[in-house]
Amino acid sequence: MPPRSILPVLLAVAAFAISAPAAAQSAVEPEPADVATLDGIIAAVYGSISGPAGQPRDWDRFRSLMIPGARLIPTGAAPDGSVGHRVMTTEEYIQVVGPALEGPGFFENEIGRVVERYGPVVHLMSAYESLRTPDDAAPFQRGVNSFQLLHDGARWWVVTIFWSAETADNPIPDGLLGFGR
Repeated sequence: MPPRSILPVLLAVAAFAISAPAAAQSAVEPEPADVATLDGIIAAVYGSISGPAGQPRDWDRFRSLMIPGARLIPTGAAPDGSVGHRVMTTEEYIQVVGPALEGPGFFENEIGRVVERYGPVVHLMSAYESLRTPDDAAPFQRGVNSFQLLHDGARWWVVTIFWSAETADNPIPDGLLGFGR
C-alpha cells in the first residue's frame, strides 16, 4: 500500500484516466457498424487484416478498432519446446506482421467463439482458420485469438489480442468450434 501522502495523488490520476473518453484518444474514426456490437468489431478485425495477395490491408480501419495502448501478442513454440511470445503495439504489428499478410494472400475467418462478460469488460475466445484465398478447400492454419474488449458507453474497443496457432499437440477444443465452415 502506498504511503497516505501519495494516495490522494494516485486516486486523482486513476480518476482522470478512467474519466477521459477513449474515443477522444483515437486519431482514426471507425465505421459505426464496426464498433457498435461484439459481432461488428470481431468481423472488422478479421476483415481489416484479410485480403488477396499483394493488396494492402485496411490499416486505418484496423487502427480505428484499437484502444490507444492496445497490445497484440502472438505466441509460439520454440525448437526446444518452450513457448515464447512477442508484445507489439498496433503500429509495430502493422510494420512487423503486415507484410506477411499482404504478400501471399491471407484471409482469416472466425470458426467458433466463447464470450465472457462483466459489465463493460469482455473476454472473447475466437477460434479462427487462415486461408490464402477465400475459395481454399482447407485452411493452412487454425488457432485461437483471445480478445480483451472494452465498451466505453459509446462503442467497443480492442484492448488486447493474444493468440496461438493450433498444433497436433494442442488442437482447438470442441467447445470453441461451432459455426463457420
